[in-house]
Order: sequence, then structure tokens, then C-alpha cells
Amino acid sequence: MKGLEKFINWVLKSKFRKFLIILLTLIAFFASLLMFPSKLVLARMLPGKSANTYSIYVDTPTGSSIEQTKKVTSCITDILRKEREITNMSIFYAQGIPLDYAGLVKGSMMKRTENVAEISINLTPKEEREEPSFLMTSRLRPIIRNSCQNIVLGTNIKIIEQPSGPPTMAQIVVEVYGEDIEHSRKLTVEVGNILSNTKDLVDIDIMADDIYDKYKLIPDIEKIARSGLGVEQVNNILYLAFEGMVIATKNSENHSEQIPIFLVLSKKSKELKDSSIDSISSKLTSLNLMNQKGMMVPLSEVVHIVKVKSESTIMHKDLKRMINVIAETDNVSQVYPLLDAREKMVEYFEKEYEVKNAPFSTYMFDLELKDKKTGEEFLIRWDGEMKVTLDTFRDLGAAFIAALVLIFFLLVIYYKSFALSGIILGGSFLSLIGVIVGHWVADLVTVNTFFLTATSLIGFIALMGISSRNSLLLIDFAMSLIEDGMEKKEAIAHATATRAKPIFLTAIAIILGSALLAGDPIFGGLGVALISGTVAAVFVSLLFVPVLMDNARAMDKKEEKKF
Repeated sequence: MKGLEKFINWVLKSKFRKFLIILLTLIAFFASLLMFPSKLVLARMLPGKSANTYSIYVDTPTGSSIEQTKKVTSCITDILRKEREITNMSIFYAQGIPLDYAGLVKGSMMKRTENVAEISINLTPKEEREEPSFLMTSRLRPIIRNSCQNIVLGTNIKIIEQPSGPPTMAQIVVEVYGEDIEHSRKLTVEVGNILSNTKDLVDIDIMADDIYDKYKLIPDIEKIARSGLGVEQVNNILYLAFEGMVIATKNSENHSEQIPIFLVLSKKSKELKDSSIDSISSKLTSLNLMNQKGMMVPLSEVVHIVKVKSESTIMHKDLKRMINVIAETDNVSQVYPLLDAREKMVEYFEKEYEVKNAPFSTYMFDLELKDKKTGEEFLIRWDGEMKVTLDTFRDLGAAFIAALVLIFFLLVIYYKSFALSGIILGGSFLSLIGVIVGHWVADLVTVNTFFLTATSLIGFIALMGISSRNSLLLIDFAMSLIEDGMEKKEAIAHATATRAKPIFLTAIAIILGSALLAGDPIFGGLGVALISGTVAAVFVSLLFVPVLMDNARAMDKKEEKKF
């Protein structure tokens, strides 16, 4: 390492060369930070997960028949049958898939209407296929939407993947709070339209029932009594005409319970010509009941048809009324679409509302709206995986700052010098250059977008100890040489050259060990952060730290005695 010792000596003997080293290091640091706003490096909670299964949710317009839902679902399954990697599919009409990891928070258990269906898709093992599931869904999404979504106007088709991290309702969830339900519904439609026009957002859906006209069949008890009929008799014929009913039971040796015998009219008999009141009245007229005197009484004579509006489900959170608008991202970071959509919302709502940011201490992206005419107040709150991402990065950032402060005070106690402690801490922090640049390089050499994730930040926090150790080796050895009478610049150069070998050996061990993590879809960020951050830490320790050591007065023997 004589060459390295001569090089460090050569650098330390010139103020210009020392200034150049510091300047280049700082430029590299700030240039790496600019990779975030320039989108050269994208941040995300966790990358896409390659699973062996995913689901497709089909939501036809509220009030659609099961036949319309089946038409859309059949179109989807016809497309999926062409995929060689799909082993089998299960279709659930008018209900959700038996609860899975994704469905636990997506409300699958509440689906009980004819306008919904879910398709569970099983794939070949991920080890045996080249295309990961998240890329397959990204490829199939536009094909399915273009081919099947317009079969029934207003249909919404969503491809749901198993989450790679904490289960959330969606990657981006916008909660609209307000006491006026109708006004809140209007706001959610406007929010949904803005999200639909935001780049990289897909599968937008408003989690609220559509309001539509429906008809109630109300038996007239007085007329039923005068006609010699019974209320139960009328109810039974109504159920039989439109739904079907159990008319008897059957016993079997193979079953411990009685088997119900269900009577239902043929499909042709049950169907109406259209959804008008005349069609329902004609249907009731065709149904007759025999009274106690043996006379036939048309059902239309004892049943009233009343047109009413449907009632939507009212959702509450924290005892406040709210409606969710959800959206997914198509293999991109959630941060940039969120910022884009939020900017559009502020611009759009300022026309009719007074818009202001919610208190930063609670939710930094939330918006408070106040109607300029009525004074009504509404809240637009962001949630979902985006919120989890922000909370995770905030908590990891707090842990990182806590680690910095703790390391700094321990070093101050050990060295009795703020300058030396600052040098060690500064050198450790600059390993961030390698972490960011490493993710940029990884993104260039991989097919898929390589995100800076939560595991990447965990790797960076772990690097703090490694980088601090490198600087400690140099400073301790240099100070011992100075105490033995060696000139400061020569002591720093000699200490750098001598300690370079253990620093290199430690770095190689970390790099080789982390290489096993670099290819993992979830912990790849941790592996890349440790590898690239360690490389940067070595250069910072052997170039930047010696320059700062030379300028530190605490390294001077005289100053050390005075202290």
C-alpha cells in the first residue's frame, strides 16, 4: 500500500488538491440527491411481488343482472385461456373469493349482488416461468379492459395482486369525508375523474353504490283479506315468481340433515321484457291465486308496485362518514402520480371551494375544502399503500437520525472532540452517495424498474456502523502515530495505507454476502444498498476522511494536550 500512502501524502500537501477532493465529494452527494426529483431513482415501499396467484374483480353497474356479469366474465376468461402460464381458474358469481390475503381488506366478504364476480387465477410455480406475475398483470390489463370493459357500459375491471407487504385496500386510497352524502358523492366522482386522467394510475374505482330506480312489491293486506287470500300465500307466489322457494325436504341415508327441494320457474318465465313498470304489472297479471271460494284472483289486484330510489351503503371511519376512491399504479412509484393528482385537485377545486392544506402534523398531503356558497366543509385524505410508504420512510428516517445522534455523542465521549466526531459522522453519511447511485445502476442493468425501497433504507442505516468503523480505524491509528512523534500529514497517510487492507477485506466480505440478496425481488434493495454503499464508504474513508483529518485541530498534538 506504499502507492496509496504516497498518493494521500501528495493530496495533503496541497490546499488546492484537498479542496478539490472535498468539492468533488460534495458535488457527488448533491448530484445523487437530485436523482429523486429527476426520477432517475424512484422510491417505493416495496417492489412488485411475483406470486403464484392473482385475482380479477368484475363490477358491472349497480342493478345489472347476473347474465350481464357473466358476459363480461366470459370475455375475460376467454382471454386468460390463451395464457400458457395459467394452470386453472375459479369463478365466483355474485360473491367474493373465499377470503385471501388481498381480500381481507378489500371488502370481498360483503359482495352479495348479481353485478359482481371474482376470478381466482392460479399460475405455474414462479421458479418455472420467466415472466413474474406483476408483469403478466401489467401486460394483460390493457388487453382485458379494451376487449371486455365495454360489453356492459360502466363496467369496472380490476386486477388484484397479492401484496408484497402490509395488506391495504389499494396502493392509493382517497377518502372523502363530509356530512352531506349527496355532496360527498359528487366530490368522489370528481376525484375519480381526476385520478382517471392522471398518468400511471389504473383500476380507478369509487367504493360507493350507484343510486338507481327500483320497484317494491307491496301486498295490500285489506284487499288480500277481502279477496279471501292469505298474506303468506301472496308472499310465497311472489318469491316463486322472481326468486324461487323451498317447497319440501328429502331425507337421505348419506346426509345427516334434510335436503331442501327448491322450486324455481324457468329462466324464460322469470325474465321481464324490460325494466318498466308495465312489464312488472304484466308479470303480476299473469299470476293467479285461488281463494277460499275456489275463484282465481290475479296477483296484480292485491299487490301495489311502488317506484323508489335504491339505498347506498354508508361507510364510516373514526365515526365520520366517508367514501373511498381507490387506484393502483402500473409498476411505478406511487409518489409521483400522487403529487400529480393532488396538484390537479387543488387547481380544480379552487373554483368552487376554499382549499387549504391539512395540518402537517397529521397528514401532510390532505386537503380541506370549504364550499364558497354553502360553507360546508369536506376533507380529502390520502391512505392506502402510499400512506404506509410515507409512514415507513418517516419512521426509518427518524431511526436514521436517532442512530446519527447516538453515534455522534458516543464519539464525542470517546474522542472528547466535536471535530473528530463530526468527521466520522460526515464520512458515514456520505455513503448515501453509493446507495443512490447503486440503485440507479441497478435500474439500468435490470429489465424491471429497480426501486429504492424500505429495505434499501434499512441497508443504509446498517452502513452507518460499517462506515463509522472505517473512520475509527484511521483516526485511532493516526493519533497513536502522532503521539509517537510522527508528523501529522505523514501519520494520516501512513494510517490510511496501513488500514486500507482491513477496510478492503471487510468491504469484500460485505459485498459477497450481500450479493445473495441483490437478486431477491423484495430484499434486492437491501443487497444493492449494502454493496454500493460499502463501495462508496471505502472511497470516502480513504480519500475524504483523511483530508478532513488533516484540517482537524484535534489531530494536532499540541491542541490535544490543551484540550
